[in-house]
Amino acid sequence: MTAPAQPPQDPPSAEGAAGPPGPVTSGPRVPLRLSPKVLLIDPVRMVPSLLLPLVGLLFVGGFSGRSYVWAAVGLAGTVAFAVVRWATLTYEVLGDRLEIRRSLVSRSVRTIPLERIRGVDVSTPPLHRLLGLAVLKVDTGASGSDEEGRLDGVTLAEAERLKAVLLRQVRAAEAPAGPRAASADRPPVAPGSGAGRTIIGVPRVWLLYGPLSGAYLLTPFALAGGAVGLAFQWGDDLGFGRDAAWTAGEWLWHHPYLLLGVAVLLVLAMPFAGGVMYAVFNWDFRLMDRDGYLVAERGLINRRSVTLESRRVRGYEIVEGFAERWAGVARVWAIVTGLGDSSTRGQLLPDVPRAVAVQVTADAIGPYRAELRPHPPIARNRRLFRAVSPWAALAVLAVLGEAVTGSPLWLLVAVPALLLAGLGVPLGIDRYHSLGHGYDGVRLSVRSGSVRRAQAVVERRAVVGWRVRQTWFQRRAGVFTLIAGVGAGKGGYAAVDVSRAQATGLPAEVTPDWLAPFLTGAAAPGPAASGGAVDAPGDGSHG
Repeated sequence: MTAPAQPPQDPPSAEGAAGPPGPVTSGPRVPLRLSPKVLLIDPVRMVPSLLLPLVGLLFVGGFSGRSYVWAAVGLAGTVAFAVVRWATLTYEVLGDRLEIRRSLVSRSVRTIPLERIRGVDVSTPPLHRLLGLAVLKVDTGASGSDEEGRLDGVTLAEAERLKAVLLRQVRAAEAPAGPRAASADRPPVAPGSGAGRTIIGVPRVWLLYGPLSGAYLLTPFALAGGAVGLAFQWGDDLGFGRDAAWTAGEWLWHHPYLLLGVAVLLVLAMPFAGGVMYAVFNWDFRLMDRDGYLVAERGLINRRSVTLESRRVRGYEIVEGFAERWAGVARVWAIVTGLGDSSTRGQLLPDVPRAVAVQVTADAIGPYRAELRPHPPIARNRRLFRAVSPWAALAVLAVLGEAVTGSPLWLLVAVPALLLAGLGVPLGIDRYHSLGHGYDGVRLSVRSGSVRRAQAVVERRAVVGWRVRQTWFQRRAGVFTLIAGVGAGKGGYAAVDVSRAQATGLPAEVTPDWLAPFLTGAAAPGPAASGGAVDAPGDGSHG
């Protein structure tokens, strides 16, 4: 049964509490509610969805007294709905689980076992920050959606208290299974010690690297596209009519020089707009090691804190775009077991100098201490062929077309195609030099890509299987794709176009016991003979 409604008051905070925060273990159970200040936020968030109906109501009613009354009734209903929703949502930590209860129309109880919790994130959107509130999200690695557990509107003190309670309870629940795997690179951290240190605080001047990543460069085009879509979809409701928007678009189409000028302005705005968006999302980025968890905090408008359990981190991935490599900067993502929404939650570093990225990952997770091994020369030939042959073929077809028709327009196709074929030579060589793999006795590493080069470093204990794959063209070239199955991150990391000896030698080096049955006897077929996959069971350490 849900407890009777209590007078509106903020949940208790950890300020002034004696000893470490924790759940109530004695006395009557009193489920907690969100802060009543959230009642000032919910109606504001509902205004955009109610704006057009309210405006339509006023227009239909001719701005009469009755139309104003109905508009006021609609706003009052919105406020009443927010109050009822606040009053019927409660939460509490009960032993080994977190329970979130709703009883708005039908009663529902969402139970999250503490052993399934992979992290607790705290964010503060603009309205929440003004009122001293936060959004707390519990990640169970299931889907990355709100269904995992979301408390939208707790006080900042309550968010930190509940975060500490959940994470410490998780560590206590998992303590019998053994402490976090330790090595000379990562000494264990005592549960509940409260020890914390800042691994890196990204200087604000490094925000200038943001446009190099390319992720935010299309911001001007996205805004322009959104404005055009809004004009065509809501033109009539906004007062200027959909036909007027269509007429303006036709007028621009018949004035190509003006349209070209707009496109040039959007291109020129790409670095500036991209840099601004990058700074907004990564402002004051800090990576900390706190009580056995990696905590990444960032954001200017919406301040977000992401917590990753260190003992579930299996490695990291260093990513460099072409422009980033030219500037010597890189981004880093953690490879974590059971992590939902890893593309955003797993980010350890934004664009920083590559030497700093290597040092930080070595400090926070562990270093990789071996050189990457080159792939066979045939891998270079394959990349040169794929980078040059399509454009060369197009140039040949254009020359033939000019010879048959005599039209000089074919030269407008042949010349750019020849230039692109020439540029394909350094691109193919760079793609080959980006290939590599290695093993230092503790961690496995694979690297590939040119326009987007990614190097994954994973611990040996994270490898749960191997797969050897060959396409028809790879069989003709005598090379293989070796995939290390990992119970974290993307699930598998590939060494592309390796030789037969490398395809069998690396798994035998990293996991010799697994492949012994397959490699015994001189007549045992290798991957080239089978042309299929060799899967080996893991040790179950992937969690």
